[in-house]
Amino acid sequence: MSSSRAITLRSPSEDDVDVLFQIASDMTTWEERTEATPAPLNRDTFKARLARDDAQESGKSVRFVIDVDGVAVGSVSLFDFDELARHAEAGIALLPEARGKGIGTAAISQIVEFAFVRCNLRRVHLQVIESNVGAIRVYEKAGFMIVGRQRQHAWVRGKYEDIIVMGILRSA
Repeated sequence: MSSSRAITLRSPSEDDVDVLFQIASDMTTWEERTEATPAPLNRDTFKARLARDDAQESGKSVRFVIDVDGVAVGSVSLFDFDELARHAEAGIALLPEARGKGIGTAAISQIVEFAFVRCNLRRVHLQVIESNVGAIRVYEKAGFMIVGRQRQHAWVRGKYEDIIVMGILRSA
């Protein structure tokens, strides 16, 4: 990854809907992103879901667009906050052309810093399909450790796969 690239997290805007829809409707990575049964996604339904989520999830989740030199390439979020135990789950999704370039590592590192510094969380965790070795490598580079495994928990493209649970603790 070139050090001259500006990889930032920012609020989503109406201009980002096309990129977010492209990611959400990508059938090749469906199982990596959702537990829902794979199905074609309608753009209008997707936009309505975004609006509904924004209205309902105030304070329950935090979603950013991943921006590289002024261009949206993905999203990263924190969700399922536990206010008492001070933890949340993280998720990330990138356009295919943004993968393998260090963008995911930078974005995950930034969302973890946001979680610890701005949200005062103690732990951030995530789940990843065992065969998604690229994502596991990204999470490990960002400091996550494997903390558990849900055996044959996900149905992925015709077979069961383990879900790897990874976490990172805030240091002092």
